[in-house]
Amino acid sequence: MADLLRTGTRSRALTLVLALLALQLGQLAVPAWACGCGAMVPGDARRVAVAREESVVRWDGAREQIVLRLTVHGDAERVAWIMPVPRRATVRLGDPDLFDELHKVSAPVQRTRYHFWPQDGDWPLVAGDGTAGSPPSPPPGAGAPVGVVGRQRLGPFEVARLTATDPDALHGWLDSNGFALPPRLTGALRPYVERRWEYVAVKLTPQTAGTALTGALDPLHLTFRADGPVYPMRLSRLADAPQSLGLYVLAAHRMEPASGIGGERPRVTYAGRVTARSGPLARLAAGAPFLTAIGQEFPYPERISGDHELRRAPADDTFRQVIHEDRLRTVAGIPAWLLTLASGLVAAMATAAVFTVRRTRPHSSEAPPPSAQPPAQIG
Repeated sequence: MADLLRTGTRSRALTLVLALLALQLGQLAVPAWACGCGAMVPGDARRVAVAREESVVRWDGAREQIVLRLTVHGDAERVAWIMPVPRRATVRLGDPDLFDELHKVSAPVQRTRYHFWPQDGDWPLVAGDGTAGSPPSPPPGAGAPVGVVGRQRLGPFEVARLTATDPDALHGWLDSNGFALPPRLTGALRPYVERRWEYVAVKLTPQTAGTALTGALDPLHLTFRADGPVYPMRLSRLADAPQSLGLYVLAAHRMEPASGIGGERPRVTYAGRVTARSGPLARLAAGAPFLTAIGQEFPYPERISGDHELRRAPADDTFRQVIHEDRLRTVAGIPAWLLTLASGLVAAMATAAVFTVRRTRPHSSEAPPPSAQPPAQIG
């Protein structure tokens, strides 16, 4: 009877493990097509996901520029990327060195901070593998249902600029070009159609035929007129996983999002004037010399309520993150606290020894007897 119970328990455990494994594999097979700045749609049932997204918004008071670079992974060989824009946009390839310069300019300052008493990770409070934890990373007029206002080839990209007065028609255009638009995305595009926005649709194909589209893609540089600086985020509400936004904003002054649009509170990770005199950052910042780096987390993407509208901050205060590296204070490689305790212990032991010696030394309370004197002689 006991053997039967043990066999049944192992069988149920194995069934549970197989079911969890099947569920996990099923989740990995689901195409991940939502990203912060638009939507990515694979050309077949394969999977594509945005591993990293970096964007720069430049605003000069009437015209907006967005430079973005995507790093993707998956097994899809063809991908369509769609981004809504408020006006007719021109598209060109961006300079990948721009992001390297931005990283360098906005990098946190590294500073060393010493502590006297041991903390987690210091001997003898070593935790885990013995290492301390790491610091805790923006109207066209009516016409045909879908109008193609321009096509161009940019490196690995085939770019089509579209107008659409009907989201179903946009769905049909993508379908006729070999891309199946997810039904939920059709509904998500409706607010842009109602506001008469346009779209930049990009077909991405790998440089070598028959290989998956993966890795860092060339940046795309979009330019369009706008009533105010805006960064499209609405389509991210369809994402199945938490979203993270990292946005650089170049303007005449420090900028900030007008609201949180359903995410955590936006945080400024860098603010300051651009001092570069040459290079892609200097060229893009001409006329908009103040750089603001903004980070925001969206743990529940379905709560995203709209696009990020950017506005001038109350003051042009500068800010730069400081990351402290905590180190234990040492003297000649020996923890200072240990030396202090050892010195105190030695001093206490010496004091105790002196006190003990004094207590054990023999002594008399009586005066010593007078020394013998010879009898006086009478002459």
